[in-house]
Amino acid sequence: MTSDASLSAPPRRTRGIVLLALAVLGLASALFVVRRPLMMSAPVCMAGRWHGCFDTFNGVVLMTLVALPLAALVVWALARRRRAAGVTSAWRKSLAEVGMVHGTVPFLWLTMMPGAGAGVVPGRLSLVPLRDLVTMGPLGIAGNLLVFASLGFFAPMRFAALASLPRVLALAAGCSVLVETAQYVLRLDRVSSVDDVLVNTTGAVLAALASRRWWRTSSHTSVTCRAA
Repeated sequence: MTSDASLSAPPRRTRGIVLLALAVLGLASALFVVRRPLMMSAPVCMAGRWHGCFDTFNGVVLMTLVALPLAALVVWALARRRRAAGVTSAWRKSLAEVGMVHGTVPFLWLTMMPGAGAGVVPGRLSLVPLRDLVTMGPLGIAGNLLVFASLGFFAPMRFAALASLPRVLALAAGCSVLVETAQYVLRLDRVSSVDDVLVNTTGAVLAALASRRWWRTSSHTSVTCRAA
């Protein structure tokens, strides 16, 4: 058993290094693509101005990237505290909690950002499924897919009660309906669309499928511990 464990350790370490390298490469590629828009908003954000930074897409994305080191520090602090208390899966739980917040709040901020006619233009509804997909365009669809992607990816890893695709779907759909309802009630000069709910929910489910290996492992471990 000792030899088997020693033989399986290097492949796991290599797999972790490869995944980390791919993540760094993906982040670097994304930064290269959006470098010019982000640099245009950087002076305003660094000066601490609200207008031009936190009320623009580029500014919110830039501040989200700037906050990544702080988010990593919070993950480390939470994991260290949990490990000292003897909590199992300390790193996974800490990463899931911070990932849900850091990956979801900026997108919610963007979706709730008022338009030019906020407070003047009455709320607009689009209740016909699939009608707005054409007008969204590739960029709009990609953005909607990412709104609750972090929630779908990390929530099943953190909460055993959400470790199933139907529950993730229900959670994402409920959150999306709340967002669309708030847009309509607050008259933010946005269209509250059924297609937004469908695409947001799809993004969360796809993200949950991507992390299924980890939350299925954690849920299986918790069930085994209870049975023992």
